[in-house]
Amino acid sequence: MRRLGAREADAEDLSQEVFLVVHRKLPTFEGRSKLTTWVYGICVRVAADHRKRAHVRREAPSASPPDAGVDPAQAGAIELAEARAFLDTVLAALDDDKRAVFVLYEIEELPMAEVALAIGVPLQTAYSRLHAARRFVNDAATRHSLGQP
Repeated sequence: MRRLGAREADAEDLSQEVFLVVHRKLPTFEGRSKLTTWVYGICVRVAADHRKRAHVRREAPSASPPDAGVDPAQAGAIELAEARAFLDTVLAALDDDKRAVFVLYEIEELPMAEVALAIGVPLQTAYSRLHAARRFVNDAATRHSLGQP
C-alpha cells in the first residue's frame, strides 16, 4: 500500500480495508484472473480512493521523514533506507496510472498480463505506462546521481 501512495501511518488501515473488500466481494470473484491479480486490483483502487479523500488532501507532508534511529555503524542499512526514501519520492511524483503499473510489475513482479487485468486496461496500454514510468524513474535516478533536483 505504501508503494501505491499511502502514507506509512495509513498503510495498515488500508490493508485492513482491502481484506474487508475481499471478504465482501469474494463470492462475486469470477475466476477470470488469478486471485492474487484480483486482490492487487483491489489494492490499487483502495489506495487511489484513499488519496482522493479530502482529509488526505489537507495534510501537509513534512520535507523529510523523521529519523528512523538507524545505528550509524550500519552503513548498508542507511544506504538502503536512503534508496527506499528516494524510490518513495520518485513513486510519489508519478501519476496514479503509471505508478500502479510500475509497482505491480517492477516491485511486486506480477506478469504484465496480470498487471493489465488488475488495473483494468488493455495489455498494450499497460506496457506503454510501464515504458513511460521507467523513463521517468531512470531520468530521476540520473538527476539524483548528478546531484540535481
